[in-house]
Amino acid sequence: MRFEKGYRSDDVIDRRGQRSSGGGGGGGGPLLGLIGVLLRSRFGWIGVILSLVLYVMVGRCEQQGAYMAEQRDAPVAPEKADDLSSFVAYALDDVQNSWQARSPIALSGMGPADYRRAKLVLFTDATPTGCGYGDAASGPFYCPRDERVYIDLGFYRELRDRLGAPGDFAQAYVIAHEVGHHVQNLLGLSDKVHAASPRQLQGPGGLSVRLELQADCLAGVWARDAELRGKLDPGDIEEAMTAAAAIGDDRLQKMARGTVQPESFSHGSSAQRVKWFRRGHDTHDPASCDTFNATTL
Repeated sequence: MRFEKGYRSDDVIDRRGQRSSGGGGGGGGPLLGLIGVLLRSRFGWIGVILSLVLYVMVGRCEQQGAYMAEQRDAPVAPEKADDLSSFVAYALDDVQNSWQARSPIALSGMGPADYRRAKLVLFTDATPTGCGYGDAASGPFYCPRDERVYIDLGFYRELRDRLGAPGDFAQAYVIAHEVGHHVQNLLGLSDKVHAASPRQLQGPGGLSVRLELQADCLAGVWARDAELRGKLDPGDIEEAMTAAAAIGDDRLQKMARGTVQPESFSHGSSAQRVKWFRRGHDTHDPASCDTFNATTL
């Protein structure tokens, strides 16, 4: 993907290098964090991803107690605007500009809603969020409560080296997926999923998987938009689909445990993630991303 070196965005907050102390509160965040620690000690980084990746985005986040550490929310300083942070800023603005141009947005049975820009927080290791304490081990995530995307840029190294999904458009796909969750939040979908029972959330056809696959589809809609505007290089769409396949539940479970357990899926299989990204790209229409009423995922 073509971008401007040294690019900076007003919507990017830089907390890299800030030390944070977390904790506080009950609810899902600390429990999932504990499982992450246990899986990390046994399986390594992939084990952490298996249980934690993007858990906040299912909407099952409660406001924690005294979790906040003092943070200095500042934009990326010129001397810290390296190529990767500049690319993230450029991709974020491109995705958000695309959705803003479509505003008001409507999906099947939802909306319309005006697009309101999200913020993206760069952090190192861990950081407080409106949904509780966020850890880099969870991978990039979106918090509906504060309307912010969070990412430790070290994830992109893991995506390339451990998960086999290199390329700048693989990185852009991650951002577009998170902004897809922001679109869902603006339309009220996150609240609907949050209100569901655990039984409705779980499994290969559960609401959690449907929410994630829809975000993949919305990422595909933007990818086609960027392609039509001449922003992409040859092979970029393939890079995004490789990344989507790399973080399928079945692949991550196979890597971590050697077996696949569909009943514990939260994001969809590799084939499903590629399918819905491709659908969004090929149709270039958010209305095609109705995973919640799809009989076959």
